[in-house]
Amino acid sequence: MTRTIDADYLVVGAGAMGMAFTDALIDHADVRVALIDRRHGVSGHWLEAYPFVRLHQASAFYGVASTLLGGGQLQQRGPEQGLQERASQAEICVYYARMLERFEESGKVEFFPNTEHLGDRTFTSRISGERFEVPETCRVVDARYLAPSIPAEKPPPFDVAADARVLPVNGLARLDDAPSQYVVVGSGKTATDACIWLLARGVDPDAICWVRSREPWMMNRAVVQPDPAIFTAMAADTMQAATEAASLEDLFLRLEDAGIMLRIDRTVLPTMAKAPTLATWELDQLRTIENVVRHGHLDAVERGKLTFADTSVGVAHDALVVHCAADGLKYPPLVPVWRPQGITLQAIRAGFPCFGAALVGYVEATRHDDDEKNRLCPPTGYGNSMADWARMNLRGTQAVMSFSSEPDIKAWADRVPLNPARTPPDHPGSPALDDARARLASHVRPALARLAELSA
Repeated sequence: MTRTIDADYLVVGAGAMGMAFTDALIDHADVRVALIDRRHGVSGHWLEAYPFVRLHQASAFYGVASTLLGGGQLQQRGPEQGLQERASQAEICVYYARMLERFEESGKVEFFPNTEHLGDRTFTSRISGERFEVPETCRVVDARYLAPSIPAEKPPPFDVAADARVLPVNGLARLDDAPSQYVVVGSGKTATDACIWLLARGVDPDAICWVRSREPWMMNRAVVQPDPAIFTAMAADTMQAATEAASLEDLFLRLEDAGIMLRIDRTVLPTMAKAPTLATWELDQLRTIENVVRHGHLDAVERGKLTFADTSVGVAHDALVVHCAADGLKYPPLVPVWRPQGITLQAIRAGFPCFGAALVGYVEATRHDDDEKNRLCPPTGYGNSMADWARMNLRGTQAVMSFSSEPDIKAWADRVPLNPARTPPDHPGSPALDDARARLASHVRPALARLAELSA
């Protein structure tokens, strides 16, 4: 027996992008949405994330367009005093639960937790086995195309001997006894969080072995802030660096000199450019860890030994290996957001996936021609290598120029805190903002031409 659900849209995935799309769509169109997720509630991977995780960006840049995540406040104490607040895992999950209540109270959204999408317009409950379908006229929205993998849900990408001590990063908060050595495996944001958390709990830096298959470039959190003068100045500096760069390596070194990019070890040129934000106080802490293993990807873990393709490295016999090596960002092929078979949510401007999904929701609600929608919202992908990062910024800037040319979209985007480049209508302006805008305007055209060359 299959039950038919009255819906105009079937949104597959109730994580950050699915929630942002749904929020903007129902606020600007009289439609009915069936929202489904394989997990027990909304929030996506945040439901399973490690308990000490925080957003790596300002809370204002995350969530849905209708409702600010957090209070939009500056931190009043601690090492990030003066920077915008960053929500914790618990705060994010509570926020999305509140957004679901808002959706359901609108009468436009029905949520189906613990359900599996079977393809086409059919899904089934993983609990009861009940099957559901939506009409042929219902548009299917894939909100999982860029869904991240996390260590709690993905096995380690290396072999683990029966007697080795290996656990996902989530397990750190529930340890019963301390090993003599921690081995943190991963090069990205999760690994840096694990190292910072261990150091904050009194673990000696010399008791941490950090396995980094690639060196990462990260962005200075202080310049990625929801303040028009700060963000526009960062964009202007980026475009100037691109205009003047002799090579990709030179571009990133110029961005480092401008205080935009950070690297943990200044004697090693990074090749990974996923570029999450990092605070300078975190950078100082990470640099106290001197036992860094750079032999590429880890192949296997045995008690007392790490094995790589070309060598092995000894570790303490009781070492605890912390798995932080899931591929958080995804790099599937870029596809048109709007296609006959449905909508595939992707980032539109460089980074900031919640804004991209909300923008797609707004455009879907206010436009009727799919070709025009795709012209306004071309996907950009994410950065991985330095060339990828340059390509992402090229495409993202071109997308901003495209959708900002529409007066109603620009007016909407300027009211949405998710948009990092927005200038609110009531913003008083400042000489610093005027200067940043002038510099950005003078550099953006030659910078785009140079980014195209550098990323080719």
